[in-house]
Amino acid sequence: MENKEKDCLKEIESFDKTGFNYTLSLINGKHKLTILYAIYRHKIIRFNKLQKYLNMISHKTLSFALKELENGGLVTRKAYPQIPPKVEYSLSEKGKSFIPILYSMCEWGEQYFK
Repeated sequence: MENKEKDCLKEIESFDKTGFNYTLSLINGKHKLTILYAIYRHKIIRFNKLQKYLNMISHKTLSFALKELENGGLVTRKAYPQIPPKVEYSLSEKGKSFIPILYSMCEWGEQYFK
């Protein structure tokens, strides 16, 4: 195990003070990883297109998850002052830095899915 991995997994006085807990606080929740993946694939996407792409997520659930991802700094929301309203979502720099983790999860899944 690399030193970096050892540092991350070392015993800490309280779980809530770990980097692992912080990461979970940002991505834990219904469909958040799926939403991050979808936004990454599209680069910039509007709400309705995102909902159609992720057809298994309700409007309310998607809206709530996007707000949490935005509050966590992983997603950027850009609203245009027009009628009808136009809102676009994209990954923030922080969100883009999470993509290698998504790739690792994908690779792990491909390895064990078969």
